[in-house]
Amino acid sequence: MKTNLVKSLIFSVLMAFIIGWATQSALAKGKKDIALQMYSLRDDLKKDVKGTIEKLGKIGYVSLEAAGFDNGKFYGMEPEAFKALIEANGMKLVSSHTGVNYTGDQPSWDAAMTWWDSCIEAHKKAGCTYIVKPSMGDYPYKNLEALKKTCQYFNAIGEKCNAKGIRFGYHNHNHEFTKIVDGDDLVYDYMLKNTDPKKVMFEMDVYWVFKGGKTAVDYFNKYPKRFELLHIKDEKEIGASGLIDFKPIYENRAKAGAKYCIVEVERYDFEPFVSVQKSYDFLNNASYVK
Repeated sequence: MKTNLVKSLIFSVLMAFIIGWATQSALAKGKKDIALQMYSLRDDLKKDVKGTIEKLGKIGYVSLEAAGFDNGKFYGMEPEAFKALIEANGMKLVSSHTGVNYTGDQPSWDAAMTWWDSCIEAHKKAGCTYIVKPSMGDYPYKNLEALKKTCQYFNAIGEKCNAKGIRFGYHNHNHEFTKIVDGDDLVYDYMLKNTDPKKVMFEMDVYWVFKGGKTAVDYFNKYPKRFELLHIKDEKEIGASGLIDFKPIYENRAKAGAKYCIVEVERYDFEPFVSVQKSYDFLNNASYVK
């Protein structure tokens, strides 16, 4: 009698495990591919990295982009440990914002290249697919020659990244949509024309394109496949302002060449986690987001 009872209990536990696993697997397969730039939770991450990532995993985000690399560590954690923490919470680290600026002279170039070597090694250990430079300082806006040298700098970084199986890219703001001081192109267009597509991709921030007076889809059509990452951003929470129509952006994702669409919330109407949740919900409920 006792043997049958034990067998029955074991069977029940086993079935519960199988059903639970199958349910979780189905949910995982049904998740939309929505990523988050961790800068969105910058204050929370300063207080509690582990707890913040655990809460993010419960919201439903699939991938993360870091913004806290310093001295070989991510948010104070060794690369391998940071990768393990993210993966333990059902997500993956696909990208990271970091970098040092080039200021036009040889010592600046040499020091930067040494820094990039160690940076790339750390990102390889963390499992990153992309490294993105989030800005480029004042020097490239000085004149055409400075911008030309900066493009050469980006090509050199991209070559180093490629050698380690990582893609290098640049993230825009709105200042790139001003005209070069002594040139004919806009800064952004010159960069797209004078960086090697095999070495440099672009992470388009669709909000800053809008603030620069341009349209994301126009750039997709003009420079197809150059935008392997997209920052999905609004004034505050995604979709709250009504200023940006995200539908054509997602519908033209293939034209852009976008592999990941990454939410970033810089300003809030709510607590940061609420804003991040609302942004996720907006995209998760949008029929055009797959």
